[in-house]
Amino acid sequence: MWTNKNINNQSGRTFLVTGANSGIGYETTKALYQAGAHIIMACRDLDRAEEAAKSISSAAGTGSLEIAQLNLSNLGDIKDFADQIIKKHHKIDVLINNAGVMIPPASKTDDGFELQFGVNFIGHYALTGYLYPLLKQTPHSRIVTVSSMAYLRGEIDFDNLKSERDYEPMREYAQSKLANILFSLELQRRIEAVGDNVVSIAAQPGANKTELSRHMSDVDYQAAVSRVGELMEPWQGALPSLYAAVAAEAIPGKLYGPDQDGGYRGYPAESPITPNGTDLAVAKQLWDYAAEVTGVEFP
Repeated sequence: MWTNKNINNQSGRTFLVTGANSGIGYETTKALYQAGAHIIMACRDLDRAEEAAKSISSAAGTGSLEIAQLNLSNLGDIKDFADQIIKKHHKIDVLINNAGVMIPPASKTDDGFELQFGVNFIGHYALTGYLYPLLKQTPHSRIVTVSSMAYLRGEIDFDNLKSERDYEPMREYAQSKLANILFSLELQRRIEAVGDNVVSIAAQPGANKTELSRHMSDVDYQAAVSRVGELMEPWQGALPSLYAAVAAEAIPGKLYGPDQDGGYRGYPAESPITPNGTDLAVAKQLWDYAAEVTGVEFP
């Protein structure tokens, strides 16, 4: 059973965690801080990030925290953010693409993408690409992209990525989380093709009590709990991300998630990936689409 107590000393290492102020991102940041790491907390809301940083700093730990504003719903803002990080830092040991939006009312990013697809996938694709030169020059760096069990129901509808036809909240959420897995695995294949010393690993946190459910009605929330079972505390849901980020045993190009109840509860272990997450043709088409609409090409 792997827990945050298995994290070795991370002093001297720099992590960038998106959505670090709440839920899985908060617990990921807290565990890394306690292990001595320097964490760049990339958050949309600076006030909430400050509150989270104060809370984390009050816990026992030898790490350090840095707050930076990141709006994943605007590609221009992502580029500006990355430029500032590159100017300020000479390395990033681990990028954790954690931030996410789940089943909001119908809405779009500043660049016209359906919000969940735009933030959860497109924003993180662009961020990873912009930061890739920094990751590439950091020995043994990792890119961890957080998905969800919702990916099991996902399908990439290339004709509706900007809600051109209609909008169904959970369908779009599942699509965005499938996109994250396809991206993580395709990125690893492309890294291997060019021989860079970077690895890409996917993680999914299982079923957890977090703010992601804030857009759900009480009826829908109770129905979800009845379907997936008891929800874990966020610290436990953060363990797959932490394992992918720091464990020597973590394998590039794999997915890690809870080891019990079909991936909804437990402790980190390699998870099987269903065929929709390993479709090479869809992964390539998705990558090419992201590269075209963002103008970001890597590795």
